Amino acid sequence: MTDTADLLAEIAQLRALLAGSEARAARLDAHGLRKDERIQRLEKLVAAFRQALFGRRSEKSDPDQYDLALEDIEAAMATVHAEDEDDSAGYEVNGSAARRKARAANRGALPAHLPRIDEVIEPHGMICACGGDLHCIGEDVSERLDVIPAQFRVIVTHRPKYACRACTDGVVQAPAAPHLVPGGLPTEALVAHVLVSKYADHLPLYRQAQIYSRDGVDLDRSTLADWVGRAAFELRPVYEALLAALKRSTKLFMDETRAPVLDPGARKVRNGYFWALARDERPWSGTAPPGVAFTYAPGRGGQYAEQILAGFSGILQVDGYAGYNRLIAQEGSGARPHQNIQLAYCWAHARRKLVEITRTGAAPIAEEGVRRIGELYRIEVDIRSLSAEARLAARQQRSAPLVTGIHEWLVQNRARVSAKSPLGEALKYIARYWDGLRLFLTDGRIELDNNTVERTIRPIALNRKNALFAGHDTGAQNWAMIASLIETCKLNAVNPHTWLAATLGAIVKGHKQADIDSLLPWSHQRKV
Repeated sequence: MTDTADLLAEIAQLRALLAGSEARAARLDAHGLRKDERIQRLEKLVAAFRQALFGRRSEKSDPDQYDLALEDIEAAMATVHAEDEDDSAGYEVNGSAARRKARAANRGALPAHLPRIDEVIEPHGMICACGGDLHCIGEDVSERLDVIPAQFRVIVTHRPKYACRACTDGVVQAPAAPHLVPGGLPTEALVAHVLVSKYADHLPLYRQAQIYSRDGVDLDRSTLADWVGRAAFELRPVYEALLAALKRSTKLFMDETRAPVLDPGARKVRNGYFWALARDERPWSGTAPPGVAFTYAPGRGGQYAEQILAGFSGILQVDGYAGYNRLIAQEGSGARPHQNIQLAYCWAHARRKLVEITRTGAAPIAEEGVRRIGELYRIEVDIRSLSAEARLAARQQRSAPLVTGIHEWLVQNRARVSAKSPLGEALKYIARYWDGLRLFLTDGRIELDNNTVERTIRPIALNRKNALFAGHDTGAQNWAMIASLIETCKLNAVNPHTWLAATLGAIVKGHKQADIDSLLPWSHQRKV
């Protein structure tokens, strides 16, 4: 009987082990199926990521929409990875718990200026299993980035009153400090925050009011608008000094972009334009700091460019917009005879017209043109950040023969292609601006394209999407002015909020107009 009982017990144990193995196998099968599904999802996401990153896409696509697509794909991939880690936790592989695969992460060193809050995680007990005391022999240190959301606070200012008991000469009291909004609620730092949120982070004032209300601070949109208007009035001299400083340069970029403005009388939105004037000498190791100034104008005619550039002489790099031709027109045709302006044109625009043709089918002539222009860009990568003299020497040696070849290719194919075809129009465009396109061979300061100023215009386009339109011409002028100062801060690696708060504070305290240049963003950079 004992043998029978033992045998039955062993059979029961074997059945339990078998059941456990079958359950474990079922779980592993389900786990494998889920992993296969995730693999398929990841393969699709990787394909989409590669297409977005490396695939052919229209040169007219919005770079910010492209970034948003990548963000969504990367977030979806992270979701799948997290699901895989969670599903793998608890399963045993070869008798041990499955170890989570270390994920690639952005482990760059965190900025040293950020405050550190130390926390120490001690073991549950300081007594060893043998009864002895534990002693620290080292530690592992890790850092994580934390954030404290924007927090309102109230500055309470006390101004005591004093009087003399020995006489009746009156009461002594310190004068009230000057404020941007006399008798108003905001500090200059709060106004700076509103400006940066509106013109750098693209948050319209009504959205800012909604955000503030979540903290119990009820501010009407019109109140915020009043603060913006007062700040714009005080900042105008700084903006004018920025524009004047840029026009003292001898090499600038210029471009224009649409600025919708509400026309209440006509009950519709009409198009004004922001004209961007930019300087960036970093590619050729120049000494002048980078900057950009936007000017609002009600139209796109060349006369507005002429007005903005009054007093400027030098090289102006532009796209192929015909309005700029006014700047180099002969005397007596409306141009300013004292302005000595040379127009350098943009190879990126020339290339773009050829690229558009290659998208519609086989186009060997256009493809050859794209390849030839690409060779010029590869040379520019090699000589970036060299001096203007070194860049010019390299271009004379390496780029000039390529440009000669492009000209021969251009002349040969214009004779073969119908002038009214898309390819004929693209070749005609290159021929029309040929002298300005090849000007980079004569001056090392000239860039191959106009992308420098186009990059500064991108935030204007983002703000235009969120705000839809400016409510008035004056509002558009304020927009152009404050955007100029903020974008110049960014170009000089200056925190726009820090600069705006300090500058508004200095202005309300009576900063001297004669020393206005010391308030420009690049001067702030040198101070810090």
